[in-house]
Amino acid sequence: MRFYNNQHKYYCGIDLHTRKMYVCIIDEKGEIKEHRNMKTDRDALLRAIAPFREDIVVAVECIFTWYWVADLCHNEGIPFVLGHALYMKAIHGGKAKNDKIDSHKIAALLRGGMIPMSYVYPEKMRATRDLMRRRNHLMRKRSELYAHIQNTNSQYNLPDSFGCLAVSKNRNGIIEQFEHPSVQESITADMEIIKSYDVILSQLEKSIINMAVHHDPVSYALLQTIPGVGKIIALIILYEVENIRRFASVQEAL
Repeated sequence: MRFYNNQHKYYCGIDLHTRKMYVCIIDEKGEIKEHRNMKTDRDALLRAIAPFREDIVVAVECIFTWYWVADLCHNEGIPFVLGHALYMKAIHGGKAKNDKIDSHKIAALLRGGMIPMSYVYPEKMRATRDLMRRRNHLMRKRSELYAHIQNTNSQYNLPDSFGCLAVSKNRNGIIEQFEHPSVQESITADMEIIKSYDVILSQLEKSIINMAVHHDPVSYALLQTIPGVGKIIALIILYEVENIRRFASVQEAL
């Protein structure tokens, strides 16, 4: 785990939420210069740190709302640190906990060089990575429907397995193999949803492949030369790793 230990005149810790954020700014001696709750807003944050812009670093904990703060700091030329949520909890977790206390703890950890750092995924590929993750989520949901159909086959001890249901021709005649109308209706619902997933997933994969060719065509092509790595696995590796040089050692890759 890497820690942020660069020295600055001012350190800003933000306890970030969807609608509100508690901002704490301390100086190099640890004295509080600004400590207040405010609306989660770009302009409000810029106004709060404006008097300290000469040399300030901003840190937030890695939760789902961090994107806009990272992008704002990048565009404004302000150093930004994303704290690793799990390791930060181990460091500053305690009974005395609220937004005000947490924002001050983040600022204090930042000043003391004790912020465990998460990787700030670049804005350029971040949205496509999230789309890839959404595609994987929908794929798992479709697999659950496959499993339900196969499990129903086993419940009624049908003579033959349906085979791989990802192959569309293996889905023919499945509904008619069940005698009870309610079971047929259940399998019909599964099949209709699977058809919808097929269309959605096909379109998502085409879009993501087009983006991969735009983002990093060389890496995407090279990944597919690895035995066993096809177009989808290559996409997952490409967008989850993003830049292999961010892993300085085997230990940091784990």
